[in-house]
Amino acid sequence: MNLVKKLFMTALAVTCISSVSFAKITLEGSTTVLPIAQRAAEEMMDANDKIEISVRGGGSGVGINSIIAKKCDIAMASRAIKDSELQKAASNGVQPKAYVIAMDGIAVVVNDSNPVRKLSKAQVKDIFTGKISNWSEVGGNNEKITVVSRDSASGTFEAFGELALNKNKLRSDALMQASNQAVATTVKNTKSAIGYVGIGYLQGLADVSIDGVNASVETVLSGKYPYSRPLFMYTNGPAKGEAKEYIDFLLSKDGQTLVTREGFVGLK
Repeated sequence: MNLVKKLFMTALAVTCISSVSFAKITLEGSTTVLPIAQRAAEEMMDANDKIEISVRGGGSGVGINSIIAKKCDIAMASRAIKDSELQKAASNGVQPKAYVIAMDGIAVVVNDSNPVRKLSKAQVKDIFTGKISNWSEVGGNNEKITVVSRDSASGTFEAFGELALNKNKLRSDALMQASNQAVATTVKNTKSAIGYVGIGYLQGLADVSIDGVNASVETVLSGKYPYSRPLFMYTNGPAKGEAKEYIDFLLSKDGQTLVTREGFVGLK
């Protein structure tokens, strides 16, 4: 019995030591930021086997609500936090701290078979609000336009609504999608479709120039592309411990190189 007890106590001690030295970070939110966050997590976990990083999507609103509820360590967002969310955070004893980790351009995309490759800002607004409903009205085929959009929990939805629609209401028959990838897939598979995605999701899609300017690293950095925006991560107060290490890595030269490799626009 003494030997059994000794072995049990040794195993318990090892377990306790392991649990103390093992750290976990949870990120939740924007599917635009998701590829950047996942790759950074992989890089950090490869370099440190004592850390576990969990990254989940769901949309910017989901991430911000999660940090407000103290259910995650870092919220990913493709829009700035709202005043109403700041008030909700304050009532729960949370002080959101914003970190801009990259820049992005919201690219307007169409099916590869669509001959339309140029639109004005006014035409984009009219298409997505329902004033224009046939491709022939903008130089395309005589075919009804299928609008594909992010859902209302998305920061990309909110940003596009402000930048492209001037806060006008999206047309009621738009196909609402839960992620950038879902928008991209729907546009690829629907001949009459038009949608919008973060610049990191452009691969394999036909993007449309807006007033003669296409979404690219150069046009986003120069400010020429009209639908440009920052990408955020939020913590409860200034980042500490492993969360700070993670954000510091993303903001480092190596981290910003990672941002660029993922197809987004680095800050450095």
